[in-house]
Amino acid sequence: MINVAYIDWQPSLELFHLGGLSVRWYSMMWVMGLLLGYLIVQRLYKKQGIPDEKFEPLFFYCFISILIGARLGHCIFYEPGYYLTSRIGFWEMLLPMHYTAAGWKFTGYEGLASHGGTIGLFIGLWLYAKRQQMKLWTVVDNIAIATPIVCSCIRIGNLMNSEIIGKVTDVPWAFVFHTNESMLDGMLVPRHPAQLYEAIAYLVIFLCGLWIYNRRKDLVGTSFYFGYCVFSIYLFRFFVEFLKKEQVAFEQGMLLDMGQILSVPFILIAAYAMWRGLHQTSSSNI
Repeated sequence: MINVAYIDWQPSLELFHLGGLSVRWYSMMWVMGLLLGYLIVQRLYKKQGIPDEKFEPLFFYCFISILIGARLGHCIFYEPGYYLTSRIGFWEMLLPMHYTAAGWKFTGYEGLASHGGTIGLFIGLWLYAKRQQMKLWTVVDNIAIATPIVCSCIRIGNLMNSEIIGKVTDVPWAFVFHTNESMLDGMLVPRHPAQLYEAIAYLVIFLCGLWIYNRRKDLVGTSFYFGYCVFSIYLFRFFVEFLKKEQVAFEQGMLLDMGQILSVPFILIAAYAMWRGLHQTSSSNI
């Protein structure tokens, strides 16, 4: 029997239907996050006097690099035994499809890893900055200011999907997720809404970053905002992982899960980037 004090969470995965196409909450939150990031960076570019023609190709580089990086990150970091050892797994890694008994079925990419997305994004921004003849850290810092709001939207998408759930708990704000993953001994049990914790934290990180930017615009181009964004997000990610249910079987019994292990080098690199940024100022944005 589910305690009525807990939040009974079983939303529809689909936001609406458009003809024969089903639009899911998760996809919509991805789009909303990217749109917000796009508008924020566009405004930052204008304030910094960066020409519009340099901004226009940025979205393409970001979208493609994040998608490729996040997908490869999930497959390599979390399920290498499946995706890297079979022909079907290899194609499922590359294509937004899943092979079933009835043949190939379009499912979208089921599995994206933020660490891989971060690596992919940095590579994409390096290519963009080189092509546009811009200072790399100016580009990266501007993207970093907007990134937390994108991450917040994505975690709301995870919440709507009832995925990346937390461990069993009896806190009064616990969620009861109606998925097989949420069951314990054949029963639905209340769990930490870890996705919501992250969504709120990333929103706060975004607002704090914006507050800092409005007072220290001179730090754009020094790597400070890149460091602040990555350090804040992955430090919180490191600690919230203690409240999450393991995502893959091999994490059971591990002192630190894969998300925490991957976060450590990001935290250290970002801490150095912040320190470096505070000890210099940007001389030119373009």
